[in-house]
Amino acid sequence: MDATIENIAVSQRANLEVFSGTLQQLAQTDRDIIVVTSDSRGSGKLVPFGQKFPEQIIEVGIAEQNLVGVSAGLASAGKKVFAVSPACFLTARALEQIKNDVAYSNNPVKLIGISAGVSYGALGSTHHSLHDFAVLRTINNLIVVAPADNFETEQAILLAAETDIPVYIRFGKKQMPLLSEDEKTFEFGKGRIVRQGSDLTIIGTGEAVAPALLAAEKLGLEHNISATVVSMHTIKPLDYDLLRKIAATGRPIVTVEEHSVYGGLGEACASFLIQNNFCNRFKIIGIPDEYTVTGSQTEIFNHYGISEEGIAAAALGLGK
Repeated sequence: MDATIENIAVSQRANLEVFSGTLQQLAQTDRDIIVVTSDSRGSGKLVPFGQKFPEQIIEVGIAEQNLVGVSAGLASAGKKVFAVSPACFLTARALEQIKNDVAYSNNPVKLIGISAGVSYGALGSTHHSLHDFAVLRTINNLIVVAPADNFETEQAILLAAETDIPVYIRFGKKQMPLLSEDEKTFEFGKGRIVRQGSDLTIIGTGEAVAPALLAAEKLGLEHNISATVVSMHTIKPLDYDLLRKIAATGRPIVTVEEHSVYGGLGEACASFLIQNNFCNRFKIIGIPDEYTVTGSQTEIFNHYGISEEGIAAAALGLGK
């Protein structure tokens, strides 16, 4: 069943709530599950976890570098560590520790960037994380993931808990719909087709996938344009096999992300297409290189075209 405006507009839970609930399920039978936070158990929806498992949560205070260092040490001792902190601080203040203590040292910490993208809204650029894909893509031995809905969130946490490779997973704050009732497979590095179409493809990641689905529905209803929508939940490693199949159709491609247009999903896709001699009409939608406007997440999305109307207009601009 393809997604429609009706079934994707119904909010479920915030992905962070699913993250917390899934961790609690894991911790009930696995004492090696450890959560480390930087004064962020409240914003990370981890208060219930701390109440149920007080011996499996560690608070380091507002000290993100210590957060990653402590987490790396615990992981090196065999613990399954989830290091939880606002994405803007985790991937900036603690970047050296992520690179050296986690990735280079091969300590399989699960780095959880919360309130990612522009989720903090009016708090402004100091609290936006529009750089995390770009910087983390350059670090070897690190998987980078942005789940789009509750299903992808649950599966990402379950898979991360069992993998022996460092993982970065970013979450926003808003309630998210279930994007597809049909496609129920999830694997790091494998994109998820949540809507099938025949005229163009919209590739989104994280919370930008929901407006991409709305845009696809709008294109179909108002312009008789049939759009495929892909949740490219794993930014690294990118699903090059799926991208190759999409590009081989010759149809236009639009990418959309809650990230700078520099160094994120769009540029990763564009690099692959150019280096493999594909010539699809192509458009990147994201946050441009400017002082970001102030407002709620929705207002910022609307301003930069990360919206039903903005994505549809960009697709129309490319033609069939």
